[in-house]
Amino acid sequence: MSRSWPLVPLREVLRQHQEYIEAPESRLYPKLSVKLYGKGVYLDTPADGATLRMKRHQIAKAGQVILSEIWGKKGAIGFVPPEGDGSLCTSHFFLFDVLQDRIEPGYLQAIFTANYLQDQLDAEAKGTTGYAAVRPNHLLSARIPLPPLSEQWRIVGRIEELASKIEEALGLRRQAAIEAEGLVSTAISTLFSEGIEKGWLAGPLGDYVIDDCYGTSEKADDDESGTPILRMGNIQVGRLVLRDLKYLHLNEKDRAKLLLAPGDILVNRTNSAELVGKCSVFNLEGEYAFASYLIRLRLDTTRAEPRLVASYINSPSGRAYMFSERKQMTGQANVNATKLKALPIALPPLAEQRSIMAYLDNLQDKVDALKGLQAATAGELDALLPSVLDKAFKGEL
Repeated sequence: MSRSWPLVPLREVLRQHQEYIEAPESRLYPKLSVKLYGKGVYLDTPADGATLRMKRHQIAKAGQVILSEIWGKKGAIGFVPPEGDGSLCTSHFFLFDVLQDRIEPGYLQAIFTANYLQDQLDAEAKGTTGYAAVRPNHLLSARIPLPPLSEQWRIVGRIEELASKIEEALGLRRQAAIEAEGLVSTAISTLFSEGIEKGWLAGPLGDYVIDDCYGTSEKADDDESGTPILRMGNIQVGRLVLRDLKYLHLNEKDRAKLLLAPGDILVNRTNSAELVGKCSVFNLEGEYAFASYLIRLRLDTTRAEPRLVASYINSPSGRAYMFSERKQMTGQANVNATKLKALPIALPPLAEQRSIMAYLDNLQDKVDALKGLQAATAGELDALLPSVLDKAFKGEL
């Protein structure tokens, strides 16, 4: 810490605001919530003053500091935003006015964003392990480095400049990740479009389907002694994701119908208009069945490569067909097995299909590697702002 910057208690720059109302009016009030770890303040669900059990409240003003009594020990402190002006605050929150002749609000915001106060507030909080309350005096006694106002203004300007550059770089990384994700689907659409021109055999998907089946509508549960049931949420970006699994004890008749075999294509028949028809190929070891919002397609694998067919269904061309053929219901869209099997598709000989899949697998591996690199870079960029703030408080910015 720079020796030229004194450590001062926050009571030198904050004053607790202690104006209360005893009986809120019978109307809707805006209500605030404070995120943990210095992540800011936002508007929560409005509160009707007539239904509140607590009778003692405060009315927040934009630009005040708000502290959570319960979660202040975890960095739940921040500034009331402009849209929070007039919000109702219960007795579990404390408000403070900022003495702007001593501290620049942007500098104090940097203190909060860096979660600089958490260790001090946590150490001072009293109570049981589950309810270590932070009181106003704990905040007012916490110490911060306080340079002259002119230096605070310079620091805030520098932080804003660097934060803007970091956010711009993060935006570019996010856009690059989106574009990388679209490379494979674009390649698939191009391959199939060119294939039609080359004379690939065109026809409905049903020409290659030897069996189709809707999933079980029986209610599954958490009993892991049963058979795991794949549901629509387990299909993510063309892949099966084993999370939030449910289970079902199947009788012999249902087992024969519902157990999945390698190469089966699972298609989501009911979802939002944008997601209906998403699919994935079953490639898991062990026994799995599937739920009623899914359709299982089993292909003649001597003529069609299931993964290539699924790739086409998930491509922009396949998605466009699903969107056009969907049946819209209240809040949901539906595609049935008949419409699904009517999907126009053109396929080359099986050997060429497998060659195309090898090419697509290689492309997907490269995209995944690129996304991994982008994620690592984004993580490094995320770590830059705390580093910038740390340098600011050490007088090194």
